[in-house]
Amino acid sequence: MDNLNYKHLRYFLTVAEEGSISQASERLNLTPQTISGQLRLLEAQLNCTLLQKQGRGLELTPAGRRIRDYARQIFAIGDAMQEQLRSDSPLNRFAIGITDAMPKQIAYRLLEPIFDLDEPIRLECREGSMESLLADLTAQRVDLVLTDRPVDSTFHVRAYNHLLGESSICLFAKKAVAKQVTPRFPKSLDGAPMLMPTPDTMLGSNLWRWFQQHEYRPKVVAECVDNALLATFGQAGRGLFCGPSAISREISSLYQVESVGVIEEIRERFYAISLERRLSHPAVLAITNIARNILHQHSSINESTSRSGEDATIDSP
Repeated sequence: MDNLNYKHLRYFLTVAEEGSISQASERLNLTPQTISGQLRLLEAQLNCTLLQKQGRGLELTPAGRRIRDYARQIFAIGDAMQEQLRSDSPLNRFAIGITDAMPKQIAYRLLEPIFDLDEPIRLECREGSMESLLADLTAQRVDLVLTDRPVDSTFHVRAYNHLLGESSICLFAKKAVAKQVTPRFPKSLDGAPMLMPTPDTMLGSNLWRWFQQHEYRPKVVAECVDNALLATFGQAGRGLFCGPSAISREISSLYQVESVGVIEEIRERFYAISLERRLSHPAVLAITNIARNILHQHSSINESTSRSGEDATIDSP
């Protein structure tokens, strides 16, 4: 096979992302005829069909889906290289992915020591879904992912879970709501206005399971992946929301709410996910060290690491 034409590959990726040649032509400022011609050349070079008509649009063939995934990784690495070259201190850049469901106050407490390292580090934070951030991790757009769930074989990613610790959860509410719920907690949760994490999150599924076990039927006012948004709703008096009891004072102060009660049976676990088994970067070590201070008294779990969901003991740095 001749050397791959990356311009043609970029055109194909744009069409795959936009869903049509006409939309891709607007994004690339090229005529549809030009893009169609380049795609035919790419298919001839790869000796396979990448796109096929589906009604009035186009859909990817199985080969097209594979080539699209490779193209995303190729251009992601190229973008990361250019970003480092543009940076004033590329060696000191450290990129962190923070999942939507990760409590933002926990994330801040974990990242805070990085600013005080002897060697200055330019911290870059990205937020998103677990899937998108794991893609960023494999493409080396981020160095580490902070999340409330471990990566397992369902994600098809070779990465290591580094357990940082765990915390029970606490329910919070504005004074007027808390006054009604606190005296008979937790039975008073039956019928109480709740701001819930979505069921597809670890916390949301655990909370719903706990409600069912105790036959509590709260009135769900809103569901959201982003816990910070739920806390903002709670700050406005819309209902109860939950957060890690490890930082209950910070949450109460930040959102001007009261602690209603702690649910010890529900434990939130927090993980740092990396491509490396052995953690050695100064920024990552700062995160793991502060995690012991924040979460140790709320956790009986020893720091451990796993790959694809299989437990293993972590090597000491």
